[in-house]
Amino acid sequence: MSTYSELTQREQELLKIRRDSDTKAAQLVKMEKMLEQTKSLLDKKTESGPEKMGYQENMVADLEEKVRSSRRYRRNSLHHTQMLESQMKTVKGELVGTLDHLQELRNVLRRSQQKAEERKATMEKLAAGLR
Repeated sequence: MSTYSELTQREQELLKIRRDSDTKAAQLVKMEKMLEQTKSLLDKKTESGPEKMGYQENMVADLEEKVRSSRRYRRNSLHHTQMLESQMKTVKGELVGTLDHLQELRNVLRRSQQKAEERKATMEKLAAGLR
């Protein structure tokens, strides 16, 4: 059943996105701590030379950009996860409807086969009676 495999694949994608999102969230927390530590060090080292301060400021700016980038990635991942969850619910609903319809068709087929067998038996009786 290809719909089932699509659903399983979507569920796997969803789990991967959730794991990636959790990993990025943990990285974000770690980077925020590093940023705070770096800012704290910068505040303590006001007597450092201007070249060293420039390097530290660049490092802080880089860390801040990484934090912003991670936040954007996490927001996008969460949005994508929500979209996939919504699509999965839709697919599950469609599957339920399809299964119900297939069961109805199976019942109709069984009744038709039963009637055909009854007609065949009647025809055989008639044919036997004509001989």
